[in-house]
Amino acid sequence: MLALTSIWTTILLAAAVALGPLATDMYLPALPQIGSDFGSGTSQVQLTLSLYMVGFAIAQLVVGPLADRFGRKPIMIGGFVLFALASIGCALASNIETLILCRFLQALGGSAGPVLGRAAIRDIYTPREAAKIMALLASIMALAPAVAPTIGGLMVAGLGWHSIFLALGGYALIMAVVVTFGIPEPMRPEYRQPLKLCSLLRNYRAIGTDISFLGYTLTNALIFSGLFAFLSGSSFVLIDFLEVPPQQFGLYFAGIVVGFVAGNLSAIRLGSRLVPDQILIRGLVIAVAAGSLMVALALAEVFSVWAVILPQALFMVGTGMVLPQTMAGAMANFPRMAGYASSLFGFAQMAVAAGAGMLVGYLHDGTSLVMATVIAICAVCSLSSYLLLVQRHPAPGFEPHAVSGQ
Repeated sequence: MLALTSIWTTILLAAAVALGPLATDMYLPALPQIGSDFGSGTSQVQLTLSLYMVGFAIAQLVVGPLADRFGRKPIMIGGFVLFALASIGCALASNIETLILCRFLQALGGSAGPVLGRAAIRDIYTPREAAKIMALLASIMALAPAVAPTIGGLMVAGLGWHSIFLALGGYALIMAVVVTFGIPEPMRPEYRQPLKLCSLLRNYRAIGTDISFLGYTLTNALIFSGLFAFLSGSSFVLIDFLEVPPQQFGLYFAGIVVGFVAGNLSAIRLGSRLVPDQILIRGLVIAVAAGSLMVALALAEVFSVWAVILPQALFMVGTGMVLPQTMAGAMANFPRMAGYASSLFGFAQMAVAAGAGMLVGYLHDGTSLVMATVIAICAVCSLSSYLLLVQRHPAPGFEPHAVSGQ
């Protein structure tokens, strides 16, 4: 077993958490082909992505309390096994309805990785340390979306979209073995919570009425929704509208990931001389500027790959700076209920993102305008949430100028 504070433990946690991005990013190049094979429209195919996020959101409300009762490892391992079985179901699906159902089941198992990865980081580190570790973890995780669309595009071209889900199932089984034998249980025994309905409701109420938690969570969910709006619409915009070959889709997507990694690394570097509040405002301003630029280019009918990729890469720089700070800030006040806090945080993040994704799918007009507009709106709303909630109610122990009772 590795030491909990080892860099290798962080890498393995990142690999476990990366299952979520892999389950969305790897099959993005396949969405047009799935629609063609099943004779389904854009909005129906997009449900395989949005309902995955809905299932992901709902499952997190259960995964966290279970992990606070039984520990992080057994719940994470069970989630990986369920994900693997559902992935096989996706590969064998013969119609769009079956694929949507299996994607929903896949989400129920896949939710364990991100929820318990965040909780484990909070188990191991202080709130300020957790912000840096989460930024490092996000940078490592970014390798998944950097290579996943390219691999997915090549698999679609050579083996068909079914092979993607078989590969995802295999990855989940490998991670179940790695977590079983490689990572110690990070949760302290004295922090275990009773699994009773009254306790569950009481804990969720305590977390959900904490203004500091709500501020960080809403700021995170809205900026993440801008990212998810791009994930939902990018394959239709780039492949269908701008005629990018599926096998090249991942190469352009890698540019987006470079922006995200740059934002993560900037957050790590700035963390030694700036407080989280200062990093947050910088990232949010960058995201708003990037979203506005993409909308302006679409309104001017500048329809090219780079008119989409360059503004989105800049948006991801801001997102990479914002996400680690808001994750750590939301978790800061709840060391004894990290699983609950991570669950509610993840539920809000995925529910809002699913709504943004569905909006892109239903309003898609065949160009990049709808996707760009949703991304810009999400960025502006995230900045507003920060100004109205986070600045007025920073988390004690995370922001140096915060005091208890705010």
